[in-house]
Amino acid sequence: MGSDIATATVEPRPQPPAVAPPAAAAPASAVRRRRRPRLSPLTRQILTVNVLALGLVVFGLLYLGEYQRSLIATKLDDLRTQGQIFAAALGEGAVIDSLGEGETLIPELGRQMMRRLVEPTHTRARLFDAQGKLIADSRMLHGPGGTVQINELPPVGDRGPLDRLSEWLYEAVLGLLPGQRHYPPYQEPAEQSAGDYAEVQQALKGEVENAVRRDREGLVLSVAVPVQRYKQVLGAVMLSADSSEIDQALRSARFEILKWFAIALSVTVLLSIYLAGTIARPIRRLAAAAERVRRGHGRQVPIPDFTRRGDEIGDLSGALREMTSALWARMDAIEHFAADVAHEIKNPLTSLRSAVETAARVDDPQKQRKLLSLVQEDVQRLDRLITDISDASRLDAELSRVELEPVLVGPMLETLVDVHQATADEKAPRLVLALPGPVGTPEGDLRVLGIESRLVQVFRNLMANAISFSPPGATIHIAATREGDVVVVTVEDEGPGIPEGKLEAIFERFYTERPAGEKFGTHSGLGLSISKQIVEAHRGTIRAENRRDVDGSVIGACFIVRLPVG
Repeated sequence: MGSDIATATVEPRPQPPAVAPPAAAAPASAVRRRRRPRLSPLTRQILTVNVLALGLVVFGLLYLGEYQRSLIATKLDDLRTQGQIFAAALGEGAVIDSLGEGETLIPELGRQMMRRLVEPTHTRARLFDAQGKLIADSRMLHGPGGTVQINELPPVGDRGPLDRLSEWLYEAVLGLLPGQRHYPPYQEPAEQSAGDYAEVQQALKGEVENAVRRDREGLVLSVAVPVQRYKQVLGAVMLSADSSEIDQALRSARFEILKWFAIALSVTVLLSIYLAGTIARPIRRLAAAAERVRRGHGRQVPIPDFTRRGDEIGDLSGALREMTSALWARMDAIEHFAADVAHEIKNPLTSLRSAVETAARVDDPQKQRKLLSLVQEDVQRLDRLITDISDASRLDAELSRVELEPVLVGPMLETLVDVHQATADEKAPRLVLALPGPVGTPEGDLRVLGIESRLVQVFRNLMANAISFSPPGATIHIAATREGDVVVVTVEDEGPGIPEGKLEAIFERFYTERPAGEKFGTHSGLGLSISKQIVEAHRGTIRAENRRDVDGSVIGACFIVRLPVG
């Protein structure tokens, strides 16, 4: 508590930074707009992250590249099987043995058999002879009047606007997917031959070959199988099919994915809004409470308590509540300290003014010298008081800036005792120091983390306090030991002890109860308060107690300082 009081009360100048600068303030309407947005930025961020993650997963699923390739492979296998059946049937039923010319493929028989074989398969079949000439095409009907081309008609009925919108959305999403595998274009000349199709050329060499091409409607899958009779290649059958079944399977899979995506998206949005609400709403309430504390003039501004949540927001709520309590405690301390400073300075100023006014009216030189002596003492008292107040005010800032370093307590105490012994007169109390062992040994390694100059100030204050209360020729015992992870330093005097009920009050600022016979104003009453402030800044403790003999009588005071080992 002493550490909190010191910083804010010493400087008499106004401190504008303590008030929010005008640039930081915003109009009330702007604050209200920021406080009550339709959708908080945090909610938007959570929604964006969750929806984006889900969208990326669905986007990857919609690609279905491997699935499409497996469907194409399956379709090609089906065409290969059909083509082998067609080729075997043609090799048996559409081939005759021409005398002297070997086996020959009969075009008319081949066309008739092709028409019957292809009817239930819904595929397009073309038959090429051994020279590569097209002799049959299931899309062509040959009759007395010439050749008629057969084309499949589109589905009957017009699609409604919802279907068209669904189709448009599907095509738009499909356009966003990574580029499909590149396939060569399908081109069908007016007069077809085996040279137009690489797979047919391979089939005429006795190999089964397939190909995948792309036209305006989609993919065209084809398989060419050689027509053989006793290992003799008599022609080639080419079966072709479009990708409508594959596209329909992909469409069904994608629509199924999109349906579950819509469900997952709805759940994700709802959960994201709920999650954002559990985060954003408490933070908004905490921010609003902090704003009311900043703008308010009273102390009745409750900070919402979310500590039961057990998460970071609960920790933030507890920290803000503790910070607000510490803020009001510091303000109270500032008020009390300011009042104490004003009171302590007012006393010597009143005495000084009275002495000056009296000296101006007195003609007796002896009385004037006495009054001037009082004036000099009051000036010295003011100087001492202001110096101690200034030191106390700078202490907080210094302790927060300076890095702690290892400090050896034993050599420090030895130096202070030696300085006192060298400068004290014969009647002054004698200081006796007891250490557990020499410096450098495990027993004598009394090392703490701290600021050496400030720790010197603590022990000098305690020694000066013990000397001022001890009678002439008394012995003051100083001891330092180590207890686990703590270094303990005790200072024992042979004075009158501490009045009952004042063991805590002596560490308050401007505590003025001094030994009998001491000149008034010799001490400012800040020494023990500053010492406590320094010790607590080093994460230590300081306390006082009375020394008693076997009969229970007070035989002196003892101050105990405990500092963590560095």
